[in-house]
Amino acid sequence: MKLRLNYRKVNPSAYKAMMALEQYVSGQIEDKVLYELLKIRVSQLNGCSFCLDMHAKDLLKLGDYADHILLLSVWREVPLFTEKERVMLELAETVTEISHQGVPTELINKVREHFSEAELVDLIMAINTINSWNRIAITTGMYPGCFN
Repeated sequence: MKLRLNYRKVNPSAYKAMMALEQYVSGQIEDKVLYELLKIRVSQLNGCSFCLDMHAKDLLKLGDYADHILLLSVWREVPLFTEKERVMLELAETVTEISHQGVPTELINKVREHFSEAELVDLIMAINTINSWNRIAITTGMYPGCFN
């Protein structure tokens, strides 16, 4: 495999802008397990191997979450995930695939049962950020280990 474009080198300002957004979002979401699950699920939906590899490894650094990683794509069918995680995953999927049905008010109301409105905005920002990272990685041909 070959990296199509090393955007970090050819446009460091763009990379810096994305990192600023990432730093903001990562500083807002206190539950790091929840945050990594969000990033993994969105990366699965988008088919981003680079981000999937990175965030699965990041989640494993937080503890024994191998089952969470293995079963994340079928989270609706297993009792492993908390109700809060389920609501976040539904939101992450819906926002990522927003062209399919928009974001139903019922879902926002479910999210509000587990998250404050400020936290909801942070989740939306986190979903948008990982979607942006995925699109950059896929478009430029990034893959696990491409920068080693």
